[in-house]
Amino acid sequence: MNPNPLIAPPALVRRAEQHDTKAIQALDSAHYIHPFTDHGDLATRGARVITQAQGIYIWDSEGHKILDAMSGLWCVNAGYGRKELADAAYQQLMTLPYYNSFFQTTNVPAVQLAAKLAALAPEVKGRKFEHVFFSSSGSESNDTNVRLVRRYWDLMGQPQRKTIIGRHNAYHGSTMAGASLGGMGGMHAQGDLPIPGIVHIDQPYFFENGKPGESEADFGLRAARALEEKILEIGADKVAAFIAEPVQGAGGVIIPPATYWPEIQRIVDQYGILLISDEVICAFGRLGYWFAYEKFGYRPDLVTFAKGVTSGYIPLGGVMVGDRVAKVLIDKGGEFNHGYTYSGHPVACAVGLANLELMEREDLPRKVREDLAPYLARRFAEIAEHPLVGLAETCGFVAGLVLVKDKASKAVYDPELAVGMMCRAHCFRNGLIMRAVGDRMIIAPPLVMTREQIDEMVALIRRCLDDTLAELREKGLHA
Repeated sequence: MNPNPLIAPPALVRRAEQHDTKAIQALDSAHYIHPFTDHGDLATRGARVITQAQGIYIWDSEGHKILDAMSGLWCVNAGYGRKELADAAYQQLMTLPYYNSFFQTTNVPAVQLAAKLAALAPEVKGRKFEHVFFSSSGSESNDTNVRLVRRYWDLMGQPQRKTIIGRHNAYHGSTMAGASLGGMGGMHAQGDLPIPGIVHIDQPYFFENGKPGESEADFGLRAARALEEKILEIGADKVAAFIAEPVQGAGGVIIPPATYWPEIQRIVDQYGILLISDEVICAFGRLGYWFAYEKFGYRPDLVTFAKGVTSGYIPLGGVMVGDRVAKVLIDKGGEFNHGYTYSGHPVACAVGLANLELMEREDLPRKVREDLAPYLARRFAEIAEHPLVGLAETCGFVAGLVLVKDKASKAVYDPELAVGMMCRAHCFRNGLIMRAVGDRMIIAPPLVMTREQIDEMVALIRRCLDDTLAELREKGLHA
């Protein structure tokens, strides 16, 4: 029995000791430009070197065991160490490691995965998904959506319909088009974004944007109707599509009120615009369904996916293309002048297929929906009692809590204090990965967790909140 749960078992330690942490950190600082990183700060602190993983845990180069409550980056749905996925990659690498899908060429895994995805995507009120376009990431997939949407309206004889509406604080990738579709000010400040033809409305975040005395249901309607106001402001004949995450992920696990999505559906139907459901985070069991649009009951025309399709084991993304769009592209479009070298990559598709089959065998979406998500919701509700927490909420297997200065009034801290990052530091010290988005702490654990592991995670979260509160009180920042 391992006496210290934060230290790796002996076999893992032996493997981890092969790495010289300081040497790796020095090479990292000298050569590796990281995504979303302050490199001046990184050079001072040194990167955390992750060397291996199993189940819901990762280990760093110094042998510390960490519960990964973020599934890597929202993606390791089936957990780490799944031999079936490694075997699928190996077999395909030894059979056909690569060939392109350009110029009327295909490969077996891409075809099989496309058919599998079409079978898993439920029909909602007559809207079917029988076609798939593959990419290597969610960012590329959302670039593809811009091309698909504008090509569709060109073929429909309405080329003036070019404007795509997104939401503030949404995340749709970090390419030029993906970052533009998203509504994050920090990204827009770098690179002269958004690109022309993309505008934004407010996010459906009741805690931050609700008015005094306003019910959550009424706020949901008001937040949705901001889309209608924007359509009318631009001119309905100029709007091409609305893009949104079912639940906003990188923005802080922003869960819309129940009234929000039905009203969005009414609006897009009334004005005839396309609806893009960005499910890079929310698909493949994350919310208890294969695709999140089924949970909320709306009818998208395009569905962005990535991350969980392979449980993050290899890069793969794509777009589920609904029949409304696919029929026009196929029947009227001729050659679609768009694609990527790795569209339909045979190894990535083989791993994706093996991953979905694994998730089917283990019935993970249903287990999340009927067992793990309700249990997480009960345990997470208990965290709301903590004196530092102003709100704690879940949706499927994502959750978020807000750190507040005053629990009664729900007054928040000055953003310059970076209380969320303070809490995040305590999480790392206590062996937990929990992400900070401002002062909103979020999780998206692997879908293979047990109830006992949920209990372990909740206990760690409480410990980190206690340590954060103690630090704030020591600094005179909390009563």
